[in-house]
Amino acid sequence: MHDLRRQALESGKTVSRKARSKVVSATSSRAGSTVNSPAGSRANSRNPSRAASDEEDNASDSTAWSTHSLDDILDDVDLAPDAWKAELHTRIEQIVDRKRSSTEGRADSLNAFAHILMACFAKDDIEPRTSELVPSILKSIRSETTERETLTALRALTAMAITLDSENIYDSAADELKRIITSSESVPSKVGAIHALSIAAYFGGASEEEAEDIMTFLLEIIESDGLSVDAHDEGAVVTAALEEWGFLATEIDDMEDTTESAMEAFVDQLESADPGVQVAAGENIALLYEKSYTPREEDEAVPEDDSDEENDVPAGERLIKRYDVWRNQKQLLHTLDELASISTRRISKKDRKTLHSSFADIRNSVEHPTRGPKYSTALDKDTGRAYGAGRMRVKINGNVEVRIDKWWKLLRLNALRRALQGGFIHQYDENEAVSRCLPFSMTYRKVDPYSRT
Repeated sequence: MHDLRRQALESGKTVSRKARSKVVSATSSRAGSTVNSPAGSRANSRNPSRAASDEEDNASDSTAWSTHSLDDILDDVDLAPDAWKAELHTRIEQIVDRKRSSTEGRADSLNAFAHILMACFAKDDIEPRTSELVPSILKSIRSETTERETLTALRALTAMAITLDSENIYDSAADELKRIITSSESVPSKVGAIHALSIAAYFGGASEEEAEDIMTFLLEIIESDGLSVDAHDEGAVVTAALEEWGFLATEIDDMEDTTESAMEAFVDQLESADPGVQVAAGENIALLYEKSYTPREEDEAVPEDDSDEENDVPAGERLIKRYDVWRNQKQLLHTLDELASISTRRISKKDRKTLHSSFADIRNSVEHPTRGPKYSTALDKDTGRAYGAGRMRVKINGNVEVRIDKWWKLLRLNALRRALQGGFIHQYDENEAVSRCLPFSMTYRKVDPYSRT
């Protein structure tokens, strides 16, 4: 089996000594494992992206989303927009009444239930049935009768966690989700459980200490290329662990003590053969650099080496560097430059385009940590200043939009998109838990008094 961290650049890099020693020792300790992973998983760590629909955001320069439109979600369950409540109650009854259901029937019901919760805000409809729904859904996850039932149950649990925004979901589900990640023989189930665990922690009542424990668990997956959960060399599993580590990290204020070990793993994964792994690792690196700067206190002097270039923020909101993120930033910038201009034919044209776009932004933020994704250095002809941040925006309605001008915002948006797919816009408008996760800015259209519109 090829090592996930095999050479991916044309610079002649090889696997680090530390990575090799980890793989050798871990492989020796697990020599008796009989878990077999699907052979095709490594090549496709992310679902194919599709063009955004009218229900999705109109963000310029946005990353590619692996989502379905709102209409697609409803079509998946043959549901008319005005009939979702009746259909939802029918599906709830089918989920909780397990004695009268077949494996395929439960999977169908869980699939429909999850899709309705993505497309419609149904907290009032499911909250009274939570004590019945959660145990039944967890039983479908625990039994692993079929991969489809497990995956639909994981999606249903994820959608419930976001809908309810309850403090009880995490305590009920955490152990079972960790067991699936560690012990399941299905790679898609491991991936689904990683995403579900993170969402359950964020929206389901996990403490900061519990969230940090999950991040440690995910970092072990990343450091071992998946070997710690019997998924060695499975890019989809490592990508999921990277993505959800980053999502949970957005909620942790002080990352100084954990930055070094995390950076060690992320920098190592920049040499992965999987573009999805590389991008997710790079985004986490950008997040850690961003977090190394915090606002200046009122009574705090501005350091002598501080400059306006490094603090492109309004007066009174200057950001101060608190600690060094990585011991060899020069080498890191060199690696990021290579990824931003990689031309090898060993990866597809689409993946090359993704790497170029993503790592141009990541490199910019590593060199200038106060600059977020899609920061523009182009000069405004009127002011003579750079346009700066805010080129990536998500329009919610005529008056509300989300500016994705920070890496923590992008990582949260990505997590919500994975969980809610094309229902994100509707959920943002209706579900306070979603809008609280991403702050919005008001926009107003200038009205021409002579216009007929």
